[in-house]
Amino acid sequence: MKPTRTLAAALAEGSLVLDGGLSDQLQAQGCDLSDDLWSARLLADGPHQIEAAHAAYVRAGAQVLITASYQATYEGFARRGIGREQASRLLTDSVTLARRAGAEVAREIWVAASVGPYGAMLADGGEYRGRYGLSVRELERFHRPRIETLAAAAPDVLALETVPDTDEAEAMLRAAKGCGVPVWLSYTIKGPRTRAGQPLTEAFALAASEPEVIATGVNCCTPPDADEAVPLAASTTAKPVVVYPNSGETWNATTKGWVGEGRGEGPLPATRLRAWQAAGARLLGGCCRVGPAQIAEVAAWLEAERDDR
Repeated sequence: MKPTRTLAAALAEGSLVLDGGLSDQLQAQGCDLSDDLWSARLLADGPHQIEAAHAAYVRAGAQVLITASYQATYEGFARRGIGREQASRLLTDSVTLARRAGAEVAREIWVAASVGPYGAMLADGGEYRGRYGLSVRELERFHRPRIETLAAAAPDVLALETVPDTDEAEAMLRAAKGCGVPVWLSYTIKGPRTRAGQPLTEAFALAASEPEVIATGVNCCTPPDADEAVPLAASTTAKPVVVYPNSGETWNATTKGWVGEGRGEGPLPATRLRAWQAAGARLLGGCCRVGPAQIAEVAAWLEAERDDR
């Protein structure tokens, strides 16, 4: 059901379960995501598949659904011959589909409208490098129209996610200022630094004094890197922390595949979740290669934690 509390109010009361990788569930449903638009293609070609994927995470126990707009941009849609008016409808639809999937259950389901980085639009792995050669102002101009459209669709929060560097974080925060919707800011990282190499203390500090930012943290990184980042985000910003790592593998943009260890490892065991929560994490979930089965384990763990109190 549509929430009766703001997301910030809910986080003040305790932890919530995020969903997992939307693309993983879409592929499990038989969808081809080889297009440069990735899951955003299905906003036009298969919206029922997106709603079904959201519903799978709702059944798994997710309380916050992240929309299929990560790679949905006016520029990316234009390359596919989709005009601005239709692109705006598709961005709005991304929020509607998640809201509709959440309406099927008698518990609060919050919708986070995904705002992916400039590198996602490039479809070349640029979000794992950052430093695109654009100024903060140029990046702000890129992000503002999409943020305004998504905000007008009335999500509960904007997820400024998989942000690889502080320049883009600054641009996204500027573009979101005054949009009327709270945001969370989530970096993709390697070790104690952003993908572009800036110290995480500097990266998180950008959000510390921003009143519209209700959570900061990391996503699309390895679980061990998240272990170090969660307490740092909490101590730097004094805000709730959002954490949703990958399975442990890394994306190879050349081969367009996942490499390394991690598949099936279970990046979210109880010991890790407990440590994250103790360090300040209040939004707990998974990103790429983390599916409904693992999110169900997170939901079961969190429910058991509540029962023990």
